[in-house]
Amino acid sequence: MTTSLWRQHILPFTVLVGLLAVATLAGDYLLHRLNLVWIGRYLGIPGTILIIGSLVYSLRKRKYITSGNPKTLLNLHEFTAWLGSLMVLIHAGIHFNAILPWLATVAMGVNVISGLVGKLLLDRSRAHVRGQREHFQLRGLSRPEVEQAVFWDAVSLDTMTKWRKVHIPIFIVFAVLSLGHIISIFLFWGWI
Repeated sequence: MTTSLWRQHILPFTVLVGLLAVATLAGDYLLHRLNLVWIGRYLGIPGTILIIGSLVYSLRKRKYITSGNPKTLLNLHEFTAWLGSLMVLIHAGIHFNAILPWLATVAMGVNVISGLVGKLLLDRSRAHVRGQREHFQLRGLSRPEVEQAVFWDAVSLDTMTKWRKVHIPIFIVFAVLSLGHIISIFLFWGWI
């Protein structure tokens, strides 16, 4: 019996996104419960620094910098972007004080999800569909029968391959909105 693309790849991705949401809610809840809400206000700073630090991988991938092992930098990118996003999400909390920070938070959330699609789903899904095709071919199915058997998995895979078309532009939107939020905070607090 073959396993579906949904159960083997998309469900774990959904669980990981859910865990990020649960960790965010738990962190915000604990800060409120322990009367440490002020910490959340400042978690945006180290979170943003971690997200900016995660861009070293992108610079290396595009050959703007030549030092560093790409695989190590990818792992660092994934970890620092996830941890930084968690900190920023806790920073955002459940406070609806202004539209600009929430737009930046939504853009960051979409960017995190698109990054996870690239990391968790795309390569595994390609291998899954390839394995399914081989499995059905070994069972003696004709090419049209094989394509029919993997149709929905192939459609899911085709949709996921477009993730970079979302990931990079959404990151740019996130960066612009975040910069606007940071500048407005500096102005509000009288730092500039």
